[in-house]
Amino acid sequence: MNTDIKAPWHLWAVGVITLLWNAVGIMSYTMTELGQLEALGMTPEQIAYFDTFPSWATAVWALGVWGAFFGSILLLFRSRFAVYSLAISVVGLVGTTYFQRVVTDLPADMENPALELAIWVITLGTLWYAIKMRRSGVLR
Repeated sequence: MNTDIKAPWHLWAVGVITLLWNAVGIMSYTMTELGQLEALGMTPEQIAYFDTFPSWATAVWALGVWGAFFGSILLLFRSRFAVYSLAISVVGLVGTTYFQRVVTDLPADMENPALELAIWVITLGTLWYAIKMRRSGVLR
């Protein structure tokens, strides 16, 4: 394996931007798990919705946010394991979406199709990018 391949400038841009984006997901997840949703401006009805999550839904949410966060860090470290971490985040996103769209009724005031689409596009795009960087030898 050639270790002389320089990281392209866009690796740093993608890594930093997605790290910041994924940090928002980590903050949301952590605030939920710590019971601090009122600090995020959520209503009692919205907080009650999050309180009804079964453990498997919380687990797939954790896979999604932590997989994406660590995937961005691993991307910045040029690690091939970024691909695996980001793939785990996609599994978490599928599970979370399944829970919100099939298992439970998402409260109408929490519907945000633009945000949901952005999460999907960024998550899948970051995975695609990491695979591309691994294939080109940038990730080691």
